Amino acid sequence: MTFVSLRVAPRLSRNIPTEYFVLANLKNEGKVVGRLADHPISEIVVDDRGLRYRYVGVATRGAGGRYDVESLRPGEWIVQPGLVYALETKG
Repeated sequence: MTFVSLRVAPRLSRNIPTEYFVLANLKNEGKVVGRLADHPISEIVVDDRGLRYRYVGVATRGAGGRYDVESLRPGEWIVQPGLVYALETKG
């Protein structure tokens, strides 16, 4: 498994809207691996282009309540209600 590299300069990420790091319009696949805020956590989600993302954790938030996008690793994205998924690519 290989991950796509995407890095935002720390000073710039504070000015970039958090929405740039959020995936939407996803289909759930695989088993439910947990729950967050009464929302099931799917092992895999798939976007409308067929790209697959695997659940890797919960998004951290800064002191102001905003998602801490600087803590995301390359290839990681936020899925509401605050889950982190990593892009799966064929290597």
